[in-house]
Amino acid sequence: MATLFETDVNAEDIQLSGDELLHGLENKDVLVSTITDRLDADLIGRLPRTVRLIAQFGNGIDNIDIEAAWAAGLTVTNTPSVLTEDTADMALALIMALPRRLIENNRRLMIERHWPGWSPTSMLGTRLRGKALGIVGMGRIGTAVAQRARAFGLSIHYFSRSRRPPPIEEPLNARYWDSLDAMLEAVDIVSLHTPLTRETHRMLNAQRLARMRHGSFLVNVSRPELIDETALVGELESGRLGGAALDVFEHKAGIDPRLLALADADRVVLTGHMASATLEARIEMGETVIVNIRTFMDGHQPPHRVLPEGQMVGGRMVTP
Repeated sequence: MATLFETDVNAEDIQLSGDELLHGLENKDVLVSTITDRLDADLIGRLPRTVRLIAQFGNGIDNIDIEAAWAAGLTVTNTPSVLTEDTADMALALIMALPRRLIENNRRLMIERHWPGWSPTSMLGTRLRGKALGIVGMGRIGTAVAQRARAFGLSIHYFSRSRRPPPIEEPLNARYWDSLDAMLEAVDIVSLHTPLTRETHRMLNAQRLARMRHGSFLVNVSRPELIDETALVGELESGRLGGAALDVFEHKAGIDPRLLALADADRVVLTGHMASATLEARIEMGETVIVNIRTFMDGHQPPHRVLPEGQMVGGRMVTP
């Protein structure tokens, strides 16, 4: 970007306050934001009039008030697609880690600094093959997860806003559920791959978590707000759920101590939002940001423009 444009960079790699963002945007045309930049309606309303484009460095855009940006005449873009393979890899790694107790075994060896030797009953987990995987959100990432999981012998079930076409379903032998509640009752592992919207906010609430099978597992590499974290902690503490692997979690005031205690007790695997953390993904994200900026500055529609849900553009209804 510095080669192509006059660019100011947050070289310290720390989160800036709203006022710091506003100060840095004086006489600028573009804000390249990340998921940690809270661009709410108030801040968008105070942006310098020179700013015309918010080019998000990332796929998720729930840090941006898209409706407020639209009303202010701002264009918003993101970087979809480039994170698909890496996020799917991470989801499958967590799906494997839970039933096979990989993190627990590693932790025990590192703490005890001793291996007593093989035992027929030591660190028994559960087999993946033959288990039912329920995918919530069968978009690009959900489909990539299903393809990987199928190779490990998991049966594929999914709940999504709409049913996927036969060319996607049939190779995976995937079963579509039009009821999330019914699917939760039928699967052994639930993996979340849906964007955060008004409809999906806390979609796994206390009532739905209670519908999950006894001993089942939950994996979330999407958004923490999809789950009622307090209710999840309760289900795990009671022993009803077999475990959870969370790459995202509520942390505005620090990680919930109860969640940390569950991780210490090997009931939860926690990773710090690293599903897309590969060098290749970060480079491709940056290149996509540049494409969006160049296209916009050349007077054309950026290829990855984000619009408010339900907005009609060119006779087409826009949905996430």
